[in-house]
Amino acid sequence: MRFTSAGLRSWLRSHPLFGDSLLAVVLTAGSLAVITLIGVEEAARLHGAVHVEIRPPDALNVILAVLCTLPVALRRSLPFVLLTLTAVPECVLNALGYNTGLSEIAGLILLYTVAAHRGLALSLAGLAVTVIGYAVGTGLSPLTLSWPEHTVIIVVILLCLVSGRTVRLRRAYLAELVQRADRLERAREADTRAARAEERSRIARELHDVVAHHVSVMTVQAAAARRMLDTRPAVARDALTAIEEMGRTAMAEMRDIVGVLRTDGPAERGPQPGMGDLRTLVEQMREAGLHTRLLVEGEEVALPPGIDLAAYRLVQETLTNSLRHAGPAAGAWVTVRHGPDELTVHVEDDGRGAVAADPERPGGTGHGLVGIRERVALYGGVLRIGPRSGGGFEVHAQFPLRQHSPLKGGPLKETA
Repeated sequence: MRFTSAGLRSWLRSHPLFGDSLLAVVLTAGSLAVITLIGVEEAARLHGAVHVEIRPPDALNVILAVLCTLPVALRRSLPFVLLTLTAVPECVLNALGYNTGLSEIAGLILLYTVAAHRGLALSLAGLAVTVIGYAVGTGLSPLTLSWPEHTVIIVVILLCLVSGRTVRLRRAYLAELVQRADRLERAREADTRAARAEERSRIARELHDVVAHHVSVMTVQAAAARRMLDTRPAVARDALTAIEEMGRTAMAEMRDIVGVLRTDGPAERGPQPGMGDLRTLVEQMREAGLHTRLLVEGEEVALPPGIDLAAYRLVQETLTNSLRHAGPAAGAWVTVRHGPDELTVHVEDDGRGAVAADPERPGGTGHGLVGIRERVALYGGVLRIGPRSGGGFEVHAQFPLRQHSPLKGGPLKETA
């Protein structure tokens, strides 16, 4: 099995006790090698005290050196406690004039660990323990060092502290980045879920508008064909042809809408209808039996796509309701007024209006008028729905054109 350097580092990070134990063993072996293999004269020369006698190594020297270096194996769990405890045998080594080996390096490692894995207060306490231990050991040792040597040692101690604190702060910064990335990921998932819910709601409105309109027209045409089948077969044939064409149109629109739900490939989506298709819609309503008239005031201009679709669906849904609920021989009027700052759409009929109890009128449980309210509210428009004076029903909507972005126009303003 091959180990890469990155894989080995990852394994050591997940098994810190193994790495620390290996470090402690290597440090202890090196310390014992320095104590036993270097002669007394050489050790005195290395310590800068040629004329000072250093005790030859013995069992006590080895035991005290091991007590200074071997605890490094547990440095991550009890760094401050071990730093304090190992200062004692190190001071004893200095007081008895033994060769300390690598005991000082073990103390520096423990100080770095305290600074890297504990808080600032405990790090400063570890620094105090190290400095005091060094001062006590220096005072008890028969060896003497010059002030430049003391300065270098103090600087090394401070560097260990600063390095540990830097590593701790960097680790905390990286942890904060990871947490921030997790929060952003959760926020992105929440936004995605909200977008999906909004898209489902939009598709539901589109499906309702398409199905309600076309099925209503097809139902009226089928009823007319049934009545004329025996007496006027040519009229019945025309009605059946209109039903076939309406069904094909409904299927095409439904295929375009449901196409966005497909995940096996790009959706085949045709252009959405708009206010430019009102004349075709009015002709369909006339063929279905609703006497419909269209009046366009002002100069027709290109509308924002969202408002264009919303206004068309409003007219489509309102005329569909008139066809279904206004009663026989009812008439409907569609007035579209293009202004410089707003688009006004007014749809009214002279049928039964609010007198008839049906689910699509106010107080019912249908989804048609709910969809109209949502569409107008999405673009900050003003909506009025209710009975018409003189009988019938009317829907009046105003769409602002300068602030036409969705959700920028504020809540829906609806008047009775």
